[in-house]
Amino acid sequence: MISTEILFFIIFIAFIVGILLLDMLVIDRKAHEVSIKEAGIWTAVWVALAFCFAGFLWFHGDMVHGIENMSDLQEVTNRYASHLKLDANDYEGGLSLYRHNMSIAYISAYLLEKTLSVDNLFVMLLIFTSFGVSKIEYQRVLNWGILGAIVLRFIFIFVGSSLIAKFDWILLVFGLLLVYNGIKILFEREEEGPIDVQNHVAVRLLSRFFRIYPRFHGDNFFVRAKKVDGDFQVASKQEGGKWCITPLLVTVVFIEFADIIFAFDSIPAAFSISLDPYVVFFSNILAIVGLRAMFFLLAGIADKFRFLKPGICVLLLFIGGKLLLHDYVEIDAVWSLLAIVTVLTVCILLSILFPKKEHAS
Repeated sequence: MISTEILFFIIFIAFIVGILLLDMLVIDRKAHEVSIKEAGIWTAVWVALAFCFAGFLWFHGDMVHGIENMSDLQEVTNRYASHLKLDANDYEGGLSLYRHNMSIAYISAYLLEKTLSVDNLFVMLLIFTSFGVSKIEYQRVLNWGILGAIVLRFIFIFVGSSLIAKFDWILLVFGLLLVYNGIKILFEREEEGPIDVQNHVAVRLLSRFFRIYPRFHGDNFFVRAKKVDGDFQVASKQEGGKWCITPLLVTVVFIEFADIIFAFDSIPAAFSISLDPYVVFFSNILAIVGLRAMFFLLAGIADKFRFLKPGICVLLLFIGGKLLLHDYVEIDAVWSLLAIVTVLTVCILLSILFPKKEHAS
């Protein structure tokens, strides 16, 4: 018999994948360059969907774990939110407390993932520029990148949750990793150079197992080609053509590789907010699926937020320290949410009040 958790998880995944496929195969079937207006509308849609889900958790969060009585509630609370103090004689009050804590933790993790994702937009833009991807194809690459990210995040989050349940000291490792990355950001150069595509580990690995066609071929990920005088030329099967992967597919692989790197920050950060893998997964996925629209919305203006990088540094140090001290200091989801919102607000206000000075040409 399928458990309530698995059933709810399947419904959630089916809903998200269904929306993405509808977007990819119907709404955005024809590749085009996304305007700021279109990106803004879709960003608003995804953010609204994320907060609607927060509302669902606020009123019905117990459905995720199939809580039906006080015994179920105490078991789930001890596993994922042991700091909550439940009255054994007040099931409805305890249930309400658990739902509200779950919803606030979800919103905190969602906003945290969104904040970390903004900085990662620069890396994505750098990948597109390095490969010379046409702006018309940005959508296609990001769509497949998001589908791959859902699979990767599922693996990382639920494997990580299982490890945390068995080895509590892993939270300390997560904390050290976040503190290290927070300090590292302070000493990173402001401008990043172009990616060395030819020598990147992802390209070297692909070239060992696949033939790589050296040029884009429309919006195709694969093309039949053969070598003529040391250069690849498109050729049919009858002409001796063999399947090759195009730079567009290599770009998708790069995006997935980048998401793995991003996950080393975002997933430990989310576990600092909640130990519930479902809360972490829901917040991560709903933040990621809206990343495509946010990419087009912020790619042109993200550099205006000059204090974003220091803000991310502060957040990484805060949540890293929270994990390192979790045995001694308990910071609940409400305070975590307030900290995240405060840092974001201060970064935005400082960026508006003290904009980056344009260098005279």
